[in-house]
Amino acid sequence: MRSGYSFEVHARDAHARVATLTTPNGSVETPTFMPVGTVGTVKGLSMEEVAVTGAGVVLANTYHLWLRPGPEVVRNLGGLHKFTRWPGIMLTDSGGFQVFSLAKLRTIDDEGVTFRSHLDGTMLRLTPEESMRIQSLLGADIAMAFDECPPGDAARPEVERAMARTTAWAARCLAAPRDPNQALFGIVQGGVHTDLRLQHLETLREMPFDGFALGGLSVGEPWQEMHRVLDAVAHKMPENVPRYLMGVGTPRDLIAGSLAGIDMFDCVLPTRNARNGQALTWNGRANMKQLRNRDDKGPIDPECDGPCCTSGYSRGYLRHLFMAGEMLFGRVVTQHNLYFFGRLMARLRQAIRDGNARSWADSVLDRMNENDEVGPADED
Repeated sequence: MRSGYSFEVHARDAHARVATLTTPNGSVETPTFMPVGTVGTVKGLSMEEVAVTGAGVVLANTYHLWLRPGPEVVRNLGGLHKFTRWPGIMLTDSGGFQVFSLAKLRTIDDEGVTFRSHLDGTMLRLTPEESMRIQSLLGADIAMAFDECPPGDAARPEVERAMARTTAWAARCLAAPRDPNQALFGIVQGGVHTDLRLQHLETLREMPFDGFALGGLSVGEPWQEMHRVLDAVAHKMPENVPRYLMGVGTPRDLIAGSLAGIDMFDCVLPTRNARNGQALTWNGRANMKQLRNRDDKGPIDPECDGPCCTSGYSRGYLRHLFMAGEMLFGRVVTQHNLYFFGRLMARLRQAIRDGNARSWADSVLDRMNENDEVGPADED
């Protein structure tokens, strides 16, 4: 890996592993979940509040920071770490996911992607070289190669074209000028076709990346298909560098990915779901909108030792905040959900050290599935 970076595996249980990723801005134990700070903030929280959840890495979005305030502004204000006041590790995606998510606003060719800004309609051009330039200016510890992410239901020929384009773009990213102190991860595509995934992995692993990611999952395919791909591919990714599963996911997905050999995860689920009234607990999902919470004096989760559940926020009060449209609800439950994810990953790491990760996972998931309380909100 690049100077100042290291990745050391400490324990294994089948394909699962516990490791430490070290960068010039700190270290984090893996498997780890990375909160998403799309525009330089995890929605609703200060970075001090994010740190309380146990997070060691925060992800920011290249495309959105490119549009505003602009990478030059971020650089002039000290780079992402000073700009956001996050003292730990930072990772930027490449803008490649917007090739998928903004499909109606872009055209793609072998040289790059032309976007129509979702903010004001301005025409923009993003290429591998431009992505590297932007990410270098942003100054995160880890940058991602620019890739094409096909939809989950894409036909095999479309997936193969995206693979070929991603390979060509990966080489251009490696050749482009960039911050010499910034690690660069390559992204493996291939859809739900395990043979294509393994083929693409073999191609990319010959390139001098500092880590490897699986992209193009959780983009519309059934979760069972994603888990099948993970089981076939994750443990065959290079051993001596981090393995990152992009844009995933639920507690079920984090556990399945870790057991398959993944080290790093990110997803908007815990923050977005919090704003929509859903809390995550050791008994599954809690729908805070439900009428049964109106007179409940207890915390979201009696087993949680996080700041929300130990400081007196009752289910009844939180439901009131949500129904009244108060922003405090989103702040408190967002921190709760991220804290839950932090504890989930910490307990999973301990189970891997103890050599009983599979039985621990089965017990945890059985309990969550049995007690999950999400359903339609009751009417007052």
